[in-house]
Amino acid sequence: MKYVRNQWDTLGETDTDGIKNLYLNAATKDSSKLRVQLDAHSDEVGFIVQAIKPNGLLQFLTLGGWVPSNIAAQKVKVKNTKGEYIQGIVTSKPPHFMSEEERAKGLSNASLSIDIGAKSKEDAEERFSIRMGCPVIPDVVCEYNEVTNLFIGKGFDCRIGVACMMDVLDEVKEEKLPFELVSTLTAQEEVGLRGAEVAAKKVEADLAIVFEGCPADDTSSEDYMIQSALGEGPMLRYFDVSMITNPEFQNYVIDLANKHNIPLQVSVRSGGGTNGASFNRYNGAPAIVVGIPVRYAHTHHCYVDYHDYEAAKKLVVTLLKELTKEKLADLVKPLG
Repeated sequence: MKYVRNQWDTLGETDTDGIKNLYLNAATKDSSKLRVQLDAHSDEVGFIVQAIKPNGLLQFLTLGGWVPSNIAAQKVKVKNTKGEYIQGIVTSKPPHFMSEEERAKGLSNASLSIDIGAKSKEDAEERFSIRMGCPVIPDVVCEYNEVTNLFIGKGFDCRIGVACMMDVLDEVKEEKLPFELVSTLTAQEEVGLRGAEVAAKKVEADLAIVFEGCPADDTSSEDYMIQSALGEGPMLRYFDVSMITNPEFQNYVIDLANKHNIPLQVSVRSGGGTNGASFNRYNGAPAIVVGIPVRYAHTHHCYVDYHDYEAAKKLVVTLLKELTKEKLADLVKPLG
């Protein structure tokens, strides 16, 4: 958040709230203009220390959606009470010690712990300064392959969305837009869209554009069901379990992408949810979600294609530049 705020301070007025949302140009509202909101969430999936076992292992809970088999034997960092990051490894029982029943049963989150090298509960508390409630994150370094144009790393849901939003703001900073443009970096999306609920009430947007790192399905779905493949452009969803996207706004953006030859994918999702739902539910504001496909989302190691990132940026920049006062008013007007 500090990095983003430093960048946003050069673009306008910034402020925060108690849930740790960050706002750009949201404090004062011009009643003569409609308000368009850009949003991306600041949090990533992770863990929290629930208890320290007598042998020094850390019992934890997941923050956000995790598959247990993707957690075992992975490196993590625990932020201790001094603000230091302590390396650890999620426990994994060697096959030598597993019964046939254990092999067949599979893992559960409750069967896993974090090993920081502590010899006892007291050692974890005194030498490592670990307490209940310490946050835990995957320990992964982001890399970029210039041959494949692929990023590999963690937390692209939603770091890639945050980066794209920042680039969009930089692209349009000199534009004289016919509406108010407000941006939000929202907290706690992965545990229930909590930051977005607070931001919706503060911003009171007329229209919302949400950036996301959306799960890619091109390695797990049959060909006819692939709706968010790597390298095929950003994804706009018609439906997920949290929101039915405003069809007029959705179709307008799809037509815009086709007009400017911007690669685009569309989807209907049987699961998942985004901040778009919070902005839409608060006052009925039309919202679209611009998803940059993330292969192996909610794991330690994910892929993102740089071309998808560039296409998402171009799409939103084009939308903001071509969205006239009249078209915006038409999109947000009530029926009847």
